[in-house]
Amino acid sequence: MSKILIIDDERAIRRALREILEFEEFEVDEAENGKEGLDKAKADNYDIIFCDIKMPEMDGMEVLDGLLKSKVESPVIMISGHGNVETAVQAIKKGAFDFIEKPLDLNRILVTIRNAGDRTALVEEKKVLKKTVNKFKGSSIIGETEEIMGIKEMIEKVAPSDARVLITGENGTGKELVARSLHDNSDRKGNPFIEVNCAAIPSELIESELFGHEKGAFTSAVKQKKGKFELASGGTLFLDEIGDMSASAQAKVLRALQENVIQRVGGEKDIKVNARVVAATNKDLRKEIEEGNFREDLYHRLAVILIHVPSLNERKDDIPLLAEHFMTMICSEHGIARKEFDPKALKELQKINWTGNIRELRNIVERLIILGAETITDSDVKLFANPQAAKA
Repeated sequence: MSKILIIDDERAIRRALREILEFEEFEVDEAENGKEGLDKAKADNYDIIFCDIKMPEMDGMEVLDGLLKSKVESPVIMISGHGNVETAVQAIKKGAFDFIEKPLDLNRILVTIRNAGDRTALVEEKKVLKKTVNKFKGSSIIGETEEIMGIKEMIEKVAPSDARVLITGENGTGKELVARSLHDNSDRKGNPFIEVNCAAIPSELIESELFGHEKGAFTSAVKQKKGKFELASGGTLFLDEIGDMSASAQAKVLRALQENVIQRVGGEKDIKVNARVVAATNKDLRKEIEEGNFREDLYHRLAVILIHVPSLNERKDDIPLLAEHFMTMICSEHGIARKEFDPKALKELQKINWTGNIRELRNIVERLIILGAETITDSDVKLFANPQAAKA
């Protein structure tokens, strides 16, 4: 449900606009002057702000300036009974999303809200993409072994559906790449891919992270916050290391999967969500269920499709391909000329016991690029693959 703020000194206008918006099932908040509106906008997250231009003390243009200075990202729709082309152009140039003249036209209001909502969704997606584009630049599922080809075929079959997927495998095997490939090959690929590392978030904060919270829900909740389920609506929510999720969070995730609704922490309203959930774990969830650490009903909700990612030790024939891939990517990142692997060096890499899997391989390739010669030899691998040897 979108939350909208109306800033207008005329009570009749606020009431009329509120009735229109609430009929369309928007959540509405009001401010009767510019200062109150600016304070509310800075303290809370609004999807859209309607702001009158002609107001005493602080007019709409001043409010707009204040919102921009405070880095409030909500689209601002200016409204005025004294509108003209010059005023509209000035408002748009300052950063307003649109300008609507009084008397307010219902159809124009609804079209503008829809367009503003589309822009907000694009802004959120851009933020997510910015965070992940460098991380995944040039990345894909590299390998030609039977195990990896099987995963690629599974992704091709499963991605177009909305079936939930549970990805298992050791740390560093590339479970996140499998999750992203499922998203990128689905009909949801134009919508956000939101990742939550359940092991990295303290248990007391995981519910707020997943479901959001209302202002005042707890001591540090100074403003309303949308959770990852809401942000991923229409796209994919990737719950990494879900085996580390607290029992209370598991119960709420189960409800979200069963009913496609959530409640923010401190809230009472049900919020509809439409996110495809892909989960991953390095734990044996069957064992965790037996030990009472994981809900069996949640497991069955998540594990509609099971994909196991093999360890690097189980797919050593892929090491030459992976090493060459990381060589190209890392040299590009460092802005240096590409180096080459001697065939014996690649064979030496295949002899290593890869406890850290692909993540460890990438680190060692980077170390070889930095410390090795133009052609990396088996001697380089023997010397630099061991961090203690590299220090010596």
